[in-house]
Amino acid sequence: MNSSAHRAAMVGLVVTVAIVVAAIVVPPLFDWQVWPRVHLDDGTFAPLHGYPQVKVGIGTLPAVALALASLRWADPLARRLPWRRLLLVAYVAGLVWLLALALVDGPGGISRVLGNPTEYLETARAVDDVPGLLREYVSRIPYDAPEGNWPVHIAGHPPGMVLVFVLLVKVGLGGDLAAGLVVTVIAATLPLAVMTTVRVLGDEKAARAAAPYLVLSPSAVFLAVSADAVMAVAVAWGMCCLALACRAGARRGWPWAVLAGLVLGYVVMMSYGLPLTGVLALAVLLLGRGWWVLPVAVASALAVVLVFAAGGFAWWDAYPVLVERYWDGIAHKRPGAYWTWGNLGALAISAGPLVGAGLGATWAARRNLADRVVVVLVAAAVLMVALADASQMSRSEVERIWLPFMPWLILGCALLPERWRRPGLALQLLTALLVQHLLYTSW
Repeated sequence: MNSSAHRAAMVGLVVTVAIVVAAIVVPPLFDWQVWPRVHLDDGTFAPLHGYPQVKVGIGTLPAVALALASLRWADPLARRLPWRRLLLVAYVAGLVWLLALALVDGPGGISRVLGNPTEYLETARAVDDVPGLLREYVSRIPYDAPEGNWPVHIAGHPPGMVLVFVLLVKVGLGGDLAAGLVVTVIAATLPLAVMTTVRVLGDEKAARAAAPYLVLSPSAVFLAVSADAVMAVAVAWGMCCLALACRAGARRGWPWAVLAGLVLGYVVMMSYGLPLTGVLALAVLLLGRGWWVLPVAVASALAVVLVFAAGGFAWWDAYPVLVERYWDGIAHKRPGAYWTWGNLGALAISAGPLVGAGLGATWAARRNLADRVVVVLVAAAVLMVALADASQMSRSEVERIWLPFMPWLILGCALLPERWRRPGLALQLLTALLVQHLLYTSW
């Protein structure tokens, strides 16, 4: 098994690196303008929404120190610590990793993104009438909206995310830095949610084996202060609630099922692409053998959607308008002939190239019942990515847009052979450090 896993992991890694290299070199090599950014004056670095910028900052030393310490201690601690202590250590290490990488750009690394006028926060500060916001939301999506169109991130998403920032503003956390710190603190819980889900589904060994890769993923570069990180966290904790409902059984698990439905229903109100996480939810129910949870969770999720509709925002009315806005924008310039596979290069950079090796190891373990939890969850993640890519509604910027899918792909790294673990983690850490120090990522 180890030899077949080794070969499969090597094939997966080689293919992934080849996709990344091709995604980087093909556009300049063939003078192909693929429009990774709207503004090209500073240069580009397809497939990422950024450009080359070498920098060192106050976060550099902590990031390098944590990377070196993790190479020595992450795997042994993940194996030996009591579960609750492991979750605590994972959270602290993850938060330090997120903050250190962000602070390579200085304090602006935490405040800059959310302070951008195209992001949610500026709009949230102007909201003093939530019902009014919901009533006018759809009418302001088009570019030619009579009352003025929404900024790109507001127009491109349902109102759930902007309402999160409205809440932060109302409780006094609406400053650029304060909101950035809140988002980062929330983002650091993502590995915990995924690890707990895997453990509840019956594979604590895999949860522990995946912990270093989940906590120290290169996606931390894009998770820190990105609103998509909040979406990823909501998805992960929703899945955890589904797993807990399955484990508790119908008599005691219905509160978890209701909570899962409420969380995942709100997820649908955060992004038009996140109904795809229904694939992952079905995988969790299959593994948890809790199909009774499905009608309860669906009813709860539908209640959330209908509350928004009653307030004036109907998802089914908004989506066709959003599609028109999307193709009226830069998306129509971005060639599908590149982005259909270039997106996968961006995904591999954000999740880390080791994700390809993890996919190979998962394929090698597909008939091993002991690895069933990881195999099914990774397969669900692959299907979600494939559907998102096929939709053509995510040309570019998937290094952050697909953050909700990435930790479930990274789970495959738990199945890597022992000799892969430390070199693989080193590759992930090096990828994160290089991306943060050599590129302006926009996030």
